[in-house]
Amino acid sequence: MKRKLPQLFVLAGLSLILGACSKVYSPALYHQDIAYMPKPTSWDEKKSATYISGGGNFYTNPNFNDGLVSGQVNLSEGHVFNGANVAYGAFGVFGDYSSNNNNSSNNNSSTSTDRFFGAVGGRFSANAFVHNDRVDFRFIGVEAVYSHEFGSYADFRKSYAMLSPDNYVDTRTDLFSAGLTTEVIFHNQNNKHFQHGIRGYLGFTAGHNPLNDTYYRNDNEFAAKAFRTIYPKASYYMKINDFFGTIEVGSAFMFRFGYSF
Repeated sequence: MKRKLPQLFVLAGLSLILGACSKVYSPALYHQDIAYMPKPTSWDEKKSATYISGGGNFYTNPNFNDGLVSGQVNLSEGHVFNGANVAYGAFGVFGDYSSNNNNSSNNNSSTSTDRFFGAVGGRFSANAFVHNDRVDFRFIGVEAVYSHEFGSYADFRKSYAMLSPDNYVDTRTDLFSAGLTTEVIFHNQNNKHFQHGIRGYLGFTAGHNPLNDTYYRNDNEFAAKAFRTIYPKASYYMKINDFFGTIEVGSAFMFRFGYSF
């Protein structure tokens, strides 16, 4: 038994190393498709507005050994009614998938090269609110988004999945996500055109995730399974006159700057 102990430690070490080096390929916008949609407040003179913005997003795969960097453009319409807001719009994404686990010794280009991805989609947002003093409390809201991914990164995931059914790949290119929000938005005491908003989101991406059959098949913990399905995101919004910006954090970091008219 004593002679077998060193072998067991070696095997355990190898398992940890191999697990840390596992390549997991998920859709470029997985849990990255929801984004803050600006809307007029109850004290704004204009009850409808058009918002155009651009920004960036930074995301890593589940094992933190690959990165995705992307830019995004957004165009949306927002409206305020008595006690409710509605917004809808379209967006486009372009970016790069970069592997940080290159294998130059065997020139395995399938896992050692940057790959382009793009996506287009539409978003919808609605909420109810109550107004008090200089605050709109958007106590309950719903968000929904559809996106379609294209490019060499999507093509690579499909071809790589065909090599073996046990490869850690999610080949989906069409995603639909939805969830609930709550938000507080308010203006400065002496300037109603200087606004701040803080929003929380909790949602899910519909459909079967193939990684549950391969990479996560031995993970039966309830909490881990729940947080792979349901994901949070926090957003900060600031608007000064007609200019606005957002910062969002969840499984990634996103920022945007824009103009309303």
